[in-house]
Amino acid sequence: MKYFLPAIIWFIFIFAACAMPGKDIPHISFLEILAFDKWVHAGIFFVLVLLLMRGMKLNYIRAAHITAVIFALAIAIPYGGILEIMQGAFFEDRSADWLDFTANSFGAICGVLVYRKLATRMKFFPA
Repeated sequence: MKYFLPAIIWFIFIFAACAMPGKDIPHISFLEILAFDKWVHAGIFFVLVLLLMRGMKLNYIRAAHITAVIFALAIAIPYGGILEIMQGAFFEDRSADWLDFTANSFGAICGVLVYRKLATRMKFFPA
């Protein structure tokens, strides 16, 4: 379980960021033009998948790469969807957004695609 600690901390960070009232999030118009918000969503879920796959590879040494991929995506993509639903239903001054969910999923898939490259270059990510 200790190998999943970075992923769990990141998981909590994502929840806290998504639960933050909308009025507390800075709005800068020129960043909206660049879809900055969507890139942030993608980046956050990119990191989540990397950390989940790392935990899986370290915790289960013999875990096949595909097992780690399925595990990470099976957690990250539904989590992104649940957070969007919660933003629309429970969080103050927030709304659910399909484009945010799409960006979350895009980031998760990119994390899967990049993991092996990182694993060959950084000891933090086991192959």
